[in-house]
Amino acid sequence: MSAKRKSAHTTLDDRYEQEQKKIKTNMSAAATARRKDTAQPVKKLVIKNLKAAPKLPENFEEQTWKILEGAVRAVCHSQPTDRSLEELYKAAEDLCYQKLASNLYVRLQRECEDHVKQEYQKLSTTQTSGGNEYLNLIDDCWSSFCQHMTLIRKIFLHLDRTYVIQNASIKSIWDMGLQIFRTQIASIPEVEKKLVSGIIQLVQEERNGQVVDRILIKNLCRMLVSLGMYSECLEKQLLAATVDFYHAEGIEKSRDMEVSEYLKHVESRLNGENERVTHYLDNSTRRFLVSVVEKQMLEDHINTITAGTEQLLANDRREDLARAYSLMSRVGGLPALKSAFSTYVRTTGTAMVEDVEKESTFVDDLLTFRAKLDVILTESFIKNQEFDYALKEAFEHFINQKVNRPAELIAKFVDAKLRSGNKSASEDEMEHLLDRVMVLFRYIHGKDVFEAFYKKDLAKRLLLDKSASMDLEKTMISKLKTECGSAFTNKLEGMFKDVDLSSDIMNSFSDSKFHDELSGEMDMNVQVLTAGYWPAYAPVELNLPKNMVEYQETFKRFYLSKYSGRRLTWQNSLGQCTLKAAFPLGTKELLVTLLQTSVLLLFNDADQLTAKDIQQLSGLQGQDLKRTLLSLACGKIRVLNKEPSSKEVSEADTFVVNKTFKQKLHRIKINSVQIKETPEERQKTTETVMQDRQYQIDAAIVRIMKTRKQLSHSALIAELFSQLKFPAQPGDLKKRIESLIEREYMERSGEDSQIYIYMA
Repeated sequence: MSAKRKSAHTTLDDRYEQEQKKIKTNMSAAATARRKDTAQPVKKLVIKNLKAAPKLPENFEEQTWKILEGAVRAVCHSQPTDRSLEELYKAAEDLCYQKLASNLYVRLQRECEDHVKQEYQKLSTTQTSGGNEYLNLIDDCWSSFCQHMTLIRKIFLHLDRTYVIQNASIKSIWDMGLQIFRTQIASIPEVEKKLVSGIIQLVQEERNGQVVDRILIKNLCRMLVSLGMYSECLEKQLLAATVDFYHAEGIEKSRDMEVSEYLKHVESRLNGENERVTHYLDNSTRRFLVSVVEKQMLEDHINTITAGTEQLLANDRREDLARAYSLMSRVGGLPALKSAFSTYVRTTGTAMVEDVEKESTFVDDLLTFRAKLDVILTESFIKNQEFDYALKEAFEHFINQKVNRPAELIAKFVDAKLRSGNKSASEDEMEHLLDRVMVLFRYIHGKDVFEAFYKKDLAKRLLLDKSASMDLEKTMISKLKTECGSAFTNKLEGMFKDVDLSSDIMNSFSDSKFHDELSGEMDMNVQVLTAGYWPAYAPVELNLPKNMVEYQETFKRFYLSKYSGRRLTWQNSLGQCTLKAAFPLGTKELLVTLLQTSVLLLFNDADQLTAKDIQQLSGLQGQDLKRTLLSLACGKIRVLNKEPSSKEVSEADTFVVNKTFKQKLHRIKINSVQIKETPEERQKTTETVMQDRQYQIDAAIVRIMKTRKQLSHSALIAELFSQLKFPAQPGDLKKRIESLIEREYMERSGEDSQIYIYMA
């Protein structure tokens, strides 16, 4: 500010102060006079105007702007100024006080436009060697502009806080500067083109694994965001380049990489794009970039990815499967992944069911397979209910490919685990195993087949005392009851009741007069079984010792005296005995079957017997005779010697007591020769089940027709499918309908042969 201008300000201020002092002096003198002599007449106080109002110098605005203009130019050229920031701020404030803010704003805007235009034209004509050099120049230009505008705004802060705020149509000084900068960029398209292409090139270089200057990209992106040019100028072109990049990469990588590696690559690409947004791109771009990667590298390759998951499932690659699940969930690919999962389970399971050579380990393999899938479902597919349902459907599909065989094998597996020979596992472990078996049991349609084989095996365990634990036996029955209802386990529970009741009957027999009639040479324990609960056993003819026959007759009289109207049938094939045998090398106790007992007792009266002699004396025939002789003479424990020592039995073969028999144990169990269940025996059990099914079908048809009185064929078939608890074929149902028509339970309508009428 010039000295002359400063002097003018001083003169105006002094005159104003002198006038104010005169006014105060006059008012004070009048008040004093009134206080001294109140009786004197009041004098009139006359206040006169100033002689002349203070005036601004004629060149006040120009001189003040000249000072501010010099300061703005010095700031724009990064040069020092001889004025302090306080003086410059005061000058701008004075112009605003004198209502010259409008002209000041226009002049400032024009000055900023001129400077930015000069600097930007220099930038557009600058020649660079390429690379990041040009981008660095733009960054330097922007950085300088921001610094200059920040300092200029401080100088004209009063203008920003008064004039700009009072006029909504006028931009703030900072926004005005941004508009100027944006206008200059738009005026020279070549600069904008180089800027955008340079940023995109750096992004692509980083995607290709090169190290780039992230700070530079961040500054340029922030510049475009501040200028309001980010979305229109950079983002659209960047997304277009991103689509091209990942489209090509998706095709190449999906073709050349394994699925696990490809999924890792996609995951790294998604993380990389998120990092770019975090480090330098605007946050609004995140959603678009991620969606491009998902579309080009996941959604467009869903079939390729899901086709490769079969190998991941087969190799139990849980981490890779979890990655596949996570990535596919982003693009709606879970249904395809679920379908691939279901297909794998069905294909693998069907192969297991159809592999006849591995039937001995079928259930073990199935349990292992299911346990593996359960872990995958929990750890990789986060217990997704849709995947769980698909797993259940797949198991139910393949396990019933062979209608009856899986049910039979599961029953045999349970029998093997519940037998007394399986003592390697604790009861808790066994119960857990049974729970897993019940999962498989739920899937089989032929539950009545399972029941038939399970009942047959349970009877042997109970009658031959081969059960590992009665608690486990009852636990298994409880699980079956919970799963299938009381009707399913009624007969099985009846078998346990018979065993308990037999114990009470024997206690009563021991205390009765009938027991006193016995000679006491032997002791016998009888189990009374209800025929309807237990499997049907073929009778075995056997010539028993006299004292044993006497015991049977005595017990029979006792039982019939207590339960009149009943009939007892002795099942010799299920009997067991403990014999005392005196060998030259010591006396032993032999635990043998009743059939083995009948043979061994013959040697009390003879030193040597032929197979034909044994047949005639014992009454054993066919396979029963052969099995018994082989168990005594050709097993691990041989109490008889056979000539010739082959495993074939003919009528002329001779048998003698093994006088060199020697065992460390005093009590020895001699197992009967276990002949594997023949296909004929399995077929017989299956036929029994089929016969029971026919009865159930007949009962269901009669029950439905009795309720409806008249029904069409299709409606009757639909009702039967809903009521029957086992898989039935339409052809089988039609045969049973025809059978009931022949037996006059129902008839066809005379008007329509497809209509059935119930005959009361």
